[in-house]
Amino acid sequence: MDPNAKRPDWAGWIRQAGTQVRRAREFLGLSQEQIARLAGVSQGAVSRVEAGRGMATPVLTFLKLQLVITRALRQIDPELLTDDVRAILDAATLVSPPVEEMGSRLFPLLRDPGVERIIRVYQSLPERERQGFLSVLDAAANSFSQGIGGGHGSQSVPGSQR
Repeated sequence: MDPNAKRPDWAGWIRQAGTQVRRAREFLGLSQEQIARLAGVSQGAVSRVEAGRGMATPVLTFLKLQLVITRALRQIDPELLTDDVRAILDAATLVSPPVEEMGSRLFPLLRDPGVERIIRVYQSLPERERQGFLSVLDAAANSFSQGIGGGHGSQSVPGSQR
């Protein structure tokens, strides 16, 4: 990492996040005590977050508050919300534990889950066995491409060695 690279302004980010929590809480008509109870955190934690004094606050506190706010905002007609808020609501499903219609889920990293599986198998093998795995994969792919396994055509697989 470049030691001269600009470092994130975490304190500024925490202050901005706290301001957003307060704005959303007030918009939703909730007191600090109410949102704290719904989120399962203390009122003092809510106060610290909203005041921007959350540098030592566990990330879990922020996530719990975000979950309460997200659930409440989902009750509002999406057409009334800004594009930014709708994007945040969509992103919340990636960091939330499973709750009602929201929640984290394992999503594929690649478009084809089969390719992801092949990569995981390859990476799990000891270095000395990887070339053998690739040879077997090439042979199987060439068999299928030549019609032996129900494939179409007779061209070899790009990148394979015959």
